[in-house]
Parts: sequence; structure tokens; C-alpha cells
Amino acid sequence: MMNRMKGFEISFTGLKLGEHRFDFEIDAAFFEAFDYHEFEKAELKAEMQMLKRETQMALQLKVSGRVWVPCDITNEMFWLPLSADAELMVKFGEDFDDSEEDLLILPHGEHRFNVAQYFYEMAVLAKPLKVVHPDVEAGKKGQDVLDRLEALSPEEPEIKDDDEDTDPRWDKLKDLLN
Repeated sequence: MMNRMKGFEISFTGLKLGEHRFDFEIDAAFFEAFDYHEFEKAELKAEMQMLKRETQMALQLKVSGRVWVPCDITNEMFWLPLSADAELMVKFGEDFDDSEEDLLILPHGEHRFNVAQYFYEMAVLAKPLKVVHPDVEAGKKGQDVLDRLEALSPEEPEIKDDDEDTDPRWDKLKDLLN
């Protein structure tokens, strides 16, 4: 995995103060390196804008493109558009710390960091919980599957009225409340 992610390593020591831009291509092999197999194919572009200052760096991260995934209803493969962005502040401290979502602390003396994990998380979290083919959402496809699911779904349980016969022991307890 490390060799694959080397392209996402940012060496910032030689960079001048100010803005810098980095562009990356993300494909299915990128996700396989993270042992994530829900995207059979991926055509994503990742961008990073970095504002380098004396003591910190502000990063604007963006991922956009499409991934080849199965529909959760019909299991038909389709291209799902994905888009996500995030901000990350990079500061320096005693020890490495990436426990906060939008803050990365690098040890003093460090001269590079890797942004692959951030792009991976952004892309995976941009995928909706329920993936539905656009033709299914538009009603053009998959109605037979939806009809079968409806027929196989369990019946709603009947709600008993209070007037029906109840266990007399419960009636005695109810009397205590009155």
C-alpha cells in the first residue's frame, strides 16, 4: 500500500509561503490499497489547495468524479457521481496527532505528510447509505423487483383494541391504579 500512496505525499519544506495546488487521479486500485472493494471502478479527481504560512498550513481538499457501483435494489451496475470537500489545518507540535477531524498535528522537524487517507475517507463517506440506480428512482426500471419486495414484506401486525378480552390479572392491576 505504501508504494501506491507515495504519489499522495506532500513534501512542504521546499515550498515557498503562499498558495500551492496539487492534483491527483484516483482509480479502483487506490481503494483496493485500503482494502475497500465497494467501488468496482473509480474515475475520481482529487485536488488540494494549500496555503502555507510560517507556522501552519491550511488545506482545501476536494474529490469529484464517479464510481461504478451496484444498485441496492436491482443489483445493476451504474456510474454513481461523487463529490466531497473538506478543510484541514496542519499545525506543528510535540507528537503526531490526527485524532481530530479537521486538524493534523505534525511533529516539529517533519517535512512531509500524506493526504491519501483524507481523500479515501472523503470519497467513501460521500457514497450514500442507500445506492439507487437513477432509472429506478425515476420509475423507469426495477418496478418488478419493487413489486416482489412489497409482496414478500411481512404483514403489519394488527393492533388490538382495548375493548377486547384481556387477561383478568392485568385488569386487577389496572384497578389498583384507579
